[in-house]
Amino acid sequence: MKLSDEFPVDHKLATVYRYSAAACGLIVLAFGLLGFADQLSPFNTDGQQIAGMSTNGVLSLISVMVALALIGGAIVGGNFASTLNMSIGALFLVSGFAHIFILDKSANVLDFGMTNIMFSFVMGLIILTCGMYGRVSSKLSHDNPYWRRRHARQAAKESLARRRAVQSPAALSTGGDRALTPPAATSTEAQG
Repeated sequence: MKLSDEFPVDHKLATVYRYSAAACGLIVLAFGLLGFADQLSPFNTDGQQIAGMSTNGVLSLISVMVALALIGGAIVGGNFASTLNMSIGALFLVSGFAHIFILDKSANVLDFGMTNIMFSFVMGLIILTCGMYGRVSSKLSHDNPYWRRRHARQAAKESLARRRAVQSPAALSTGGDRALTPPAATSTEAQG
């Protein structure tokens, strides 16, 4: 059984995943498109800056591709957007850590500067947190599909109790009327 099968299409968590993926995707897309607008050379490492961050053509291309993936995740929504947010958020963090070590070296082909690293950490944490929202917590509500998946027995008991509570008033109203109504007289009783 897949968790995506249990996830309601209209669950309120899906809205968080969609809007966070779209917002972060638009920010990264703007950075990438500004790099293309300046017609940067692909592997230029002379420190050209866009929005306070150093960039080159390859970094702009990567930014646009990541942004389109985030926007695509926002369109699909649900568990896909959540998982995509967590994956891309983790990649942003890994990129930030990797570029700390190659900051002033020739291996820095994406022309990362310290502001790029800080942006990578901040954006990565935002995307990762939004993807984990409602999935990773100690106090998830009992209607949360992730809580139900982790606590299957208790969720089944609660579901059964809710069904019984719904059926109980219905049974009283239909069955109770029959109990209060006297049985119809049979033909033998009517003749005698």
